[in-house]
Amino acid sequence: MGTDLDTDFAELTQRHRRELHVHCYRMLASYDEAEDAVQETFLRAWRGKSGFDGSGQFRAWLYRIATNVCLDMLRSTARRPPGGPANGPASRPASRPSSSSPAEVSWLQPYPDQLLDELLPAPADEEPGEVAIRRETISLAFLTALQVLPARQRAALIARDVLGWPATETARLLGTSVAAANSAVQRARATMQQHLPARRSDWTAASPTPAELALVARFIEAHERCDAQAAMAIAAREMRITMPPLTLCYTGPESIVPLMGEAAKMGT
Repeated sequence: MGTDLDTDFAELTQRHRRELHVHCYRMLASYDEAEDAVQETFLRAWRGKSGFDGSGQFRAWLYRIATNVCLDMLRSTARRPPGGPANGPASRPASRPSSSSPAEVSWLQPYPDQLLDELLPAPADEEPGEVAIRRETISLAFLTALQVLPARQRAALIARDVLGWPATETARLLGTSVAAANSAVQRARATMQQHLPARRSDWTAASPTPAELALVARFIEAHERCDAQAAMAIAAREMRITMPPLTLCYTGPESIVPLMGEAAKMGT
């Protein structure tokens, strides 16, 4: 690596920080862990900068490092959502929703909308459909389905179908053959089809109706009055509260009302 790249290393890495953070977030489904992964990526990149010969793109080189960091983190935590294949011999303890509740990813953290707006603006010359697809790939539905995949299949799918990398670069990312990378992508696509709604428009929630907005306002008002009974009176009977990354889960009014009551006491 030349002296110019040594000098500009911090600037070059920071230029890609946010997109690498989103990439790690897709792999890990945790905002905080993605931040740790980016820090480790830059540390490994700095330590291994002499091994970058300049024959490839610096951005792709960082993505390869970041992907390997995420794979290492996934191997160390060996976590999986209920009903999904394990990434290792053990799994992180999962919350225990009621039997009628869908499988949950207890460690999933939503990505802040404000940061997404900064990262994924809509350029004037970009098709609205392209912007929508980029946002779909960071939706909670998509992220939850990704967590069902084995880690290397997840990385292969993200490289091909999210980043748009060719098969050769995807194989290089995973350190495998093109045939093996293509096979991983095909298996991942088949699994994702089983865990995502058939219509892409159902991947994310639609804009709320005026009635739904009014209901939310009433719920918030009850909270502000510290009136747990009033809040639960307008809530769904199957309402469930979880607290990722903790494994706590409260299901139904009988367990949620006392929780809200304690929260009200702490806030006064």
